[in-house]
Amino acid sequence: DGCIKAVGQADVIRNQFSGATFERIIDCSGKCVLPGLVDAHTHPVWAGDRVHEFAMKLAGASYMEIHQAGGGIHFTVEHTRKATEEELFNTFKDRLERMRRAGSTLVECKSGYGLNLETELKMLRVIERAKQSMDIGISSTYCGAHSVPKGKTATEATDDIINNHLPKLKELKLSGEIHVNNIDVFCEKGVFDLESTRRILQAGKDIGLQINFHGDELHPMKSAELGAELGARAISHLEEVSDEGITAMARAKCAAVLLPTTAYMLRLKQPQARKMLEEGVIVALGSDFNPNAYCFSMPMVMHLACVNMKMSMNEALAAATINAAYALGKSDTHGSIETGKQGDLVIINSSRWEHLIYQFGGHEALIDYVIVKGKVVYQNESCGTM
Repeated sequence: DGCIKAVGQADVIRNQFSGATFERIIDCSGKCVLPGLVDAHTHPVWAGDRVHEFAMKLAGASYMEIHQAGGGIHFTVEHTRKATEEELFNTFKDRLERMRRAGSTLVECKSGYGLNLETELKMLRVIERAKQSMDIGISSTYCGAHSVPKGKTATEATDDIINNHLPKLKELKLSGEIHVNNIDVFCEKGVFDLESTRRILQAGKDIGLQINFHGDELHPMKSAELGAELGARAISHLEEVSDEGITAMARAKCAAVLLPTTAYMLRLKQPQARKMLEEGVIVALGSDFNPNAYCFSMPMVMHLACVNMKMSMNEALAAATINAAYALGKSDTHGSIETGKQGDLVIINSSRWEHLIYQFGGHEALIDYVIVKGKVVYQNESCGTM
């Protein structure tokens, strides 16, 4: 059934299952078996990469300057609106396969490059198709409030989402066409303010979605306090979170999804991972894969979290497995190797698990197998020869 039946000493398990037959046995002598990695924040469905903007960023243009010049999210939105569902599905599938090869077995996937109902639904249908057809776990997020669409004010966009988008999602959920798990808003100065964010998140919660949103990234917005008050499952970014916000999140058991790639690529100050951990916040990690932060690899994210955010390797591994699963409301089934949990595993070609973090960008040669629901979904061609 794809779930773990037993965990323990080899001889005990050999006795327990002496009468059982297996389709396949993998010899892990000298190797490490880890839980499948969980990527708690990605934007993987879009057309129109922003490779041309990378030079602008390197020359010192800020995220908001590029955004205001018609670049950033708006550039990708234009291309995503024009792309067919088939085109979006094919690129999305390739991206998920790259994530899987890097050890991710459960990925949170957002819409958000449509900003109109038609394109948002197109993106959510693409995510739904991958959920049904691919061997990888997906938690889907409606992120229609990713940016204010051109020609609308934030208040008009908020009203459109609450009066049109969310009722349609509820209807599609009831008919079984699209199952969305989370609701997300980019709560930021010049995007959606605290009041608009509150209205959208509450409306999403009212139709049964988990709250999991972008907050306190570029400016202190009191997003963390709002999330704690609304019972949010998780808040992402938090580079500019207040001390009160950290305390509120710890109390509310609201996970902090930290994104070391974003702070690194945009040269922002790093989120205060140490302070959060000391205060008892549940810290998770995500790759934030999107056209602005093009990274598929949770091992690289863990490495950056250790070096730039001063997390220990144990903390980073927990943040990329059990805590990231918690941020998606799935820690009872995913994120650790325990009897009864889903059989999602990564087998690495090393006797020390730390190699997965220590080798920066070395996962291609290090990961031998990725297993989802007890089925090998990726096997390294050079497996066993290293």
